Amino acid sequence: MNRTHIDSNSMKTPPVVRDAKALDHFRALLAAYMSKRGLRSTDQRHVIVETFFTVANHVSIEELLAEVRAKDPRVGYATVYRTLKLLTECGVAYERHFGDGLARYELADDASHHDHLICVDCGKIIEFEEPRIESLQDAIAQRYGFLLKSHRHEMYGLCADCQKVK
Repeated sequence: MNRTHIDSNSMKTPPVVRDAKALDHFRALLAAYMSKRGLRSTDQRHVIVETFFTVANHVSIEELLAEVRAKDPRVGYATVYRTLKLLTECGVAYERHFGDGLARYELADDASHHDHLICVDCGKIIEFEEPRIESLQDAIAQRYGFLLKSHRHEMYGLCADCQKVK
C-alpha cells in the first residue's frame, strides 16, 4: 500500500478520524498502565488524550496544548507534557525528533508503519510507505542473520516547495 501524508503543521489540518477499535485498544492500554501505577484519571488528562487521538501525527507539545486549550483553557503546558510522557511510556504514542529541536508525537499504530521525509527548511514532514524499502531491509537483515524488531527511516532534504524558492 502506498500512502503519503503531508503534515507541515498539525494545527492547519482538520481533525483526524481514526479507527474506533484501535482507539479503544489504546484507551485500554493507558487505563491498565495507569491502574498498575496507581495514577488517577483526571478530566484534564482525558481532554488531552482524546484531543491527541484527533490531531495529525507529528504534533508538538505546543501544538497539542493550543488544541487542548480551545476545549479547556485551564490546561497547562506541564500537564500536556506529563500526559504525553505517560502516553509514550505505556506504548500509546511514539516520541520523534526530526532535527528541528522539538519533540513530536504520533500514535503508536504499528499496523500502519510508515517512514518520513523531512524538509530541513520549512519542517514539512511527509509520511510514506514503500514496500520495496521494507523488502530490501528484510533482505539485508536476513543476509546478516539479523532478526529485525523495528526500524526508523528518516530522510532529510528540501521539499518541492522550498526547492522552488531557492
